[in-house]
Amino acid sequence: MSKQRATRGPWMWILLILGLGVLWYSLSMPSGFDRVDTSEALQLIEEDKVAVAELTPDRIDLTLREGETFSNDEVTETDQVQAFYVDSRGPMLLEALEEHPPSEGFDDDPARQNWLVSMLLTAVPLLLILGLFLWIMMRMQGGGRGVMAFGKSKAKMANKDMPQVTFVDVAGADEAVEELQEIKEFLAEPRKFLDVGAKIPKGVLLYGPPGTGKTLLARAVAGEAGVPFYSISGSDFVEMFVGVGASRVRDLFEQAKENAPAIIFMDEIDAVGRHRGAGLGGGHDEREQTLNQLLVEMDGFDVKSNVILIAATNRPDILDPALLRPGRFDRQIAVEAPDMLGRLHILQTHAKGKPMAEDIDLMAVARRTPGFSGADLANVLNEAALLTARRGHRQITEHDLDEAIDRVMAGPQKRTRVMSAKEKKITAYHEGGHALVAAAMRHTDPVNKVTILPRGRALGYTMVLPADDKYSTTRNELLDQLAYALGGRVAEEMVFHDPTTGAANDIEKATSLARKMVTQMGMSERVGAVKLGSGGGEVFLGRDMGHERDYSEELAGIVDQEVRRLIEAAHDEAWHALNDNRDVLDRLVLELLEKETLNHQALAEVFADIVKRPERPVWLSSDRRSVHERGPVLTDAERRAMTNGHKDEREHPPAEVVEVPEGGRVDPRG
Repeated sequence: MSKQRATRGPWMWILLILGLGVLWYSLSMPSGFDRVDTSEALQLIEEDKVAVAELTPDRIDLTLREGETFSNDEVTETDQVQAFYVDSRGPMLLEALEEHPPSEGFDDDPARQNWLVSMLLTAVPLLLILGLFLWIMMRMQGGGRGVMAFGKSKAKMANKDMPQVTFVDVAGADEAVEELQEIKEFLAEPRKFLDVGAKIPKGVLLYGPPGTGKTLLARAVAGEAGVPFYSISGSDFVEMFVGVGASRVRDLFEQAKENAPAIIFMDEIDAVGRHRGAGLGGGHDEREQTLNQLLVEMDGFDVKSNVILIAATNRPDILDPALLRPGRFDRQIAVEAPDMLGRLHILQTHAKGKPMAEDIDLMAVARRTPGFSGADLANVLNEAALLTARRGHRQITEHDLDEAIDRVMAGPQKRTRVMSAKEKKITAYHEGGHALVAAAMRHTDPVNKVTILPRGRALGYTMVLPADDKYSTTRNELLDQLAYALGGRVAEEMVFHDPTTGAANDIEKATSLARKMVTQMGMSERVGAVKLGSGGGEVFLGRDMGHERDYSEELAGIVDQEVRRLIEAAHDEAWHALNDNRDVLDRLVLELLEKETLNHQALAEVFADIVKRPERPVWLSSDRRSVHERGPVLTDAERRAMTNGHKDEREHPPAEVVEVPEGGRVDPRG
C-alpha cells in the first residue's frame, strides 16, 4: 500500500481520534493517585493525616502528611489517594475537612481547574464530531477526493515513475506507429510545421477491434513525446450528479493548456461520445451535456496551444458525427488485426524472456493464427508458459504452443467429459464430414486439424486455415464455405439417417452467410447486385431501432427463396463430395476413433486419393448469365432419395453396424 493511500484511509482517522482521547484522559485525570473508598478517605481526614485536599463535584484528592502512608488490600504504602463519591457524601466530606483542616489547606472550588484541561474538555468532543462529519463527506465522493472535488478531472498524469513504453515495444501496427510518429514531431518541433502553414492536428482517433493495441500505442506516444500526458477513461466523466461531466471536461483541458505542450488520452471515448439523440428516451441527458462540452473544448483549442487529444474506441460507428468532423478529430487511424509478418513480430516481442525450445518456428505459429489480435497472441504465449510450468518442464515446446492455440480459439479441453461409443462415432463422422467436404472442394483453405476431443462448448472441431492472409473472398469460396459448413450435417444424414442437434451452429452460420450473399454481396442472380436492408455493420439500438424494411414483401419472399436455394445447393454439393469419397470418409473416421486428433500431415495421407469436385460454371453477366450456377437444383424428393441412400445403402450400410473391436480395426463397410 502506498504512503499516500495509507494517509487517506480510515485507519488514520481512527488512530487520530484514539490519540486525542488518550491525551484528554491523561490531562484531565491527576497522576500518582491511588483509588480508595470514600469511607477510607473520610477516615484519613478525621485522623488528621491529610496535608493537601482538593474537592471537586465528583471526587476528592488527598495528599498525606510527610511520614504518613495508607495501605489496604489493593494499595500498599501510598501517600496520595483519590476517592469518587455520590452527591449525598459531598457535604459530609466538606464538613470533615472543616473540622479537621489539612495542614497545608484544601481547595473546595470545583471551577478552579487547569485551564488546558478545561479547554480540552470543551473542544475535543466538538473536534471529534467535526472530523467525523468531514470524513463522511469526503468518502461520499469516493476515493477521498473531497466534497468540493465533484467537478475535478480524474485524469492521471504520466510521470517518470510510470512504466516507459516506446514505439520499439509496439509490433504489428507499423502504419499507426508512422502516423503517431508525426504527432510526436508536431509536439517536439511545432515551428517546422507552422512555418509552412501546416496546422497541428487537434485530435487523433484510434479505432479497431479489441486487443489490437490502441491503448499500447497511446502509452508509446507518452513515452516518446516527453510531454505531460493525461490519461482518462470516457466513463470517468459521467456521474449521477448533473453537470459533473461537463465540469470535469473543462478542468481537464484547463490542466492540459496550463502544461502545454501536452497530450490527453481518452480511452473508450464511445462512453461519452455516443451519437446524440439516439437513446431510447431521447432528450438532453447528462452524457450529451458532457459531449457538448467536449465539442466546445476541442473547438476552443488555440492553433499554437500544442495540446493534442488522442482517443480510442472499438465502436467508431456509434460516435457523434460532430466529433468526427475535420477540426476536431483530424486524424482517424485504423488499428486492425495484424497480418502474418505483424503476428510474427508480436510473437517475437512477447517471446522475450520465455525459454523456447530450439525447434519452435514462430513463423509457423503466425501462419496458424490468422485473425488473432495482439492480445490473443500474447495470451497464446502466456498460456503456453503456464502449461509448461504446470507440467514441470523447463522449456516451451511445440506441443505446448499447439495446445495454447486451441485453448485460445475454442477453450480448455474437457477431459472429464465421457462420451458413449455411439456419440463418439457420431462426432467422428460429423467432424470427418466437415474435413472431407473442405478437402474435396476446389476453393477452400487447407484442413489443418481435426479432433473429436471435447473443448469449450464443442464436442469436436475442424480447423481450416488459409495459407496466407486474405482480404477479400470470391463467390466460389463463399459457396465452398456453405458446403463445408453443412458437411457435418450431411455426413450424419448419409451414415446414420438420424441427424443430431450438433449441427445447429453450422446451420446458423450457413444461413447467415447465405443471407448476406443475397442481401449484401450481390451474389444472387434473381436479386442482383442490390444492397437490401441496413445490416452489414454492428447494431446500434438507439440508431437502428424503428427503421422499416426498405424493400417490398414480394422481394422479401424472393430473398427467402434465394437463401433456401443456396443452402439446398450447398447441401447437395456436400452430399456428392461425401458420396464420391465414402471410402476416404470411413478411413478418416477410423483414424479419428483411434487417435482422436489428426494434424495436417496425417490428414494429407488420408486425403491423398480424394476425388475433387468439378469446377462450377463461369459466372456470366447480363443476359448471358446462366439460370443456375450448377445446373438445375434437385427437388426435395430427389434430394431426400439421395440423402436416404436408397441406392447407396447396398454399398455403404449405416455406421451403426460398424464394430471396432478392442485392440483392432475392421473395415467400416463390414
